[in-house]
Amino acid sequence: MPEGDTVFLAGKRLHAALAGKLLLRGELRHPRWAEHDLAGLTVTGVQSVGKHLFTRFDDGTSLHSHFRMDGSWHLYRPGMAWRRPDHEARAVLGVEERVAVGFALHDLELLPTDEEDRLVGHLGPDLLDPAWDAEMAAEALRRFTSRADHEVGLVLLEQRVMAGVGNLYKTEVCFLLGVSPWTKVRDLADPSEVITLSRKLLCANADRPEQTTTGSTRRGETHWVFERGGRECRRCGTRILTANQGDGVYARIAYWCPHCQPGPAPAPTPRQSRRRTGPGAPRRY
Repeated sequence: MPEGDTVFLAGKRLHAALAGKLLLRGELRHPRWAEHDLAGLTVTGVQSVGKHLFTRFDDGTSLHSHFRMDGSWHLYRPGMAWRRPDHEARAVLGVEERVAVGFALHDLELLPTDEEDRLVGHLGPDLLDPAWDAEMAAEALRRFTSRADHEVGLVLLEQRVMAGVGNLYKTEVCFLLGVSPWTKVRDLADPSEVITLSRKLLCANADRPEQTTTGSTRRGETHWVFERGGRECRRCGTRILTANQGDGVYARIAYWCPHCQPGPAPAPTPRQSRRRTGPGAPRRY
């Protein structure tokens, strides 16, 4: 599932392309909304809220979309070939100089703008909210610490606590703080660091498609442990382990370095071991 910064960037680009423009084409290719033609409406703005997107129109309605696992919005010049199959398109919003196509948007809803809270009112503070302030940080911390008996990795993914973190940032935040994803919230020395670092990483990548937590955007050097199971830790050379965390549809693959992230952990996925494979010297990437 996309991280909050991916959705934020999509919203920013859609806003720049569509806001203030008259829709010449407004197709909703979703069984529930197929009879609605949005052509003739003016887009007043596009805004992300956590992992949700709202495209707002001058008739007082909003189009809500959520990427889930495989959704995305693309922008094209009129007449350009689409990069995904036509049958995957769920929304087509065209203005004079741009065509926005929403692909594989399983969650699509047209609703009154003043009812948007019905879909996002349950969310915790949005880590990429431009109006982020000390009060929002305090509320995120309150919600986070209220899950004292829960595992840090799972709480980081809980959008009701704070909105925007996905499995990538959950993994990297735990590594950078030196804690196992299975550490209980109550055992953290300073829980506020989790909120501060999560927001810092999301903000650092909010204006570009590349997502880096190491500071490097070079291919293969962007992450500390995420999707690097079985490879050497960039810091100490220990083999990075993987295991499932969470149950059912909420299960995600956790990546961690047992040397840099001491604490509780399940048995790693087969084929891996805790053997140190490097000399232990720090690595710079």
